[in-house]
Amino acid sequence: MFKYVMKRILLMIVTFFIIATICFVLIKLLPLPAVKAQGRDVNLVEQKRELMGYNKPILTQYWIYWKNVFHFGGGDSKGWSPDFGVGEQMYISLPVFDVIKEKLPYTIVVNLYSILIAIPIGLLLGIYAALRKNKWQDHVVSTAVMLVVSVPSYVYAFLVQYFLCFKTGWFPLTVASRETTTFFSMAMFKSMFPAILSLCFATIANLCRFTRAELSEVLTGDYLLLARTKGLTKNQAITRHALRNAMVPILPMILGEFIGILGGSLIIEGIFGIPGIGKLYITSIGLRDYNFFMALTFFYTLINLSANLVVDLSYGFIDPRIKMGAK
Repeated sequence: MFKYVMKRILLMIVTFFIIATICFVLIKLLPLPAVKAQGRDVNLVEQKRELMGYNKPILTQYWIYWKNVFHFGGGDSKGWSPDFGVGEQMYISLPVFDVIKEKLPYTIVVNLYSILIAIPIGLLLGIYAALRKNKWQDHVVSTAVMLVVSVPSYVYAFLVQYFLCFKTGWFPLTVASRETTTFFSMAMFKSMFPAILSLCFATIANLCRFTRAELSEVLTGDYLLLARTKGLTKNQAITRHALRNAMVPILPMILGEFIGILGGSLIIEGIFGIPGIGKLYITSIGLRDYNFFMALTFFYTLINLSANLVVDLSYGFIDPRIKMGAK
């Protein structure tokens, strides 16, 4: 088990650096953005780019970038302080790492709320559809799931925004400020609810579909028939055997959803004006702010690779019969 874990971690690190290298080279092949002359000294910006190594070969820039990222504080109490550079096209001259730290809580909170709401609903709908398999209840749930999966999340976001925010006025169009309320207050939850609802649709549909498929397969197993012949009622056989076995592949999926909450939603945050890292990432791509783009690309890549690793390893802990790395 230990060898398998170390092998997976090493593979994750190698994959991360391959993706990081490809992204760095591709973004550096693009031309530098034009200097915004309004209120900025063009010569000063050009000198700053020269100091940052923008005019040097790509390999030299790559080495300088990683040297700055893994820079250690000069013996102070803060310890390691990664330097992703400063903003050039947005949040000009502000450290990229500090801006991301400031905006990250918005992304975590909105995704955490959506997952806590979506997981129990998705599980209950999936279990209900599996227990009513091939009946009209199953057909209704399955059809609704297929419709939700087939439509992009931003379509639901526009519909939620139009009906719940604009037409009825039940919820505000913008997210509450941290200066007026806290993240876990009712005012913040109310302002984020349209975005939370838009994020819930896809998670509910995917979890419902997966739960129905797994539980339906388990319910047709021979060991359930054996359990019934031993005197267990239908409900006892389902709760003691069917649900427990169906949860083996479902729980890692749920765990992956929790690990992946840092990934956030790129499009939903932009639609609802949530000042999170998702909106920041989209803006950095449009403005070609190299430092923000690279830092957030590294962040999203690391989160996704870590989530996949945790999900794979969790199978062995949830079900000891599964031998990780066994031939």
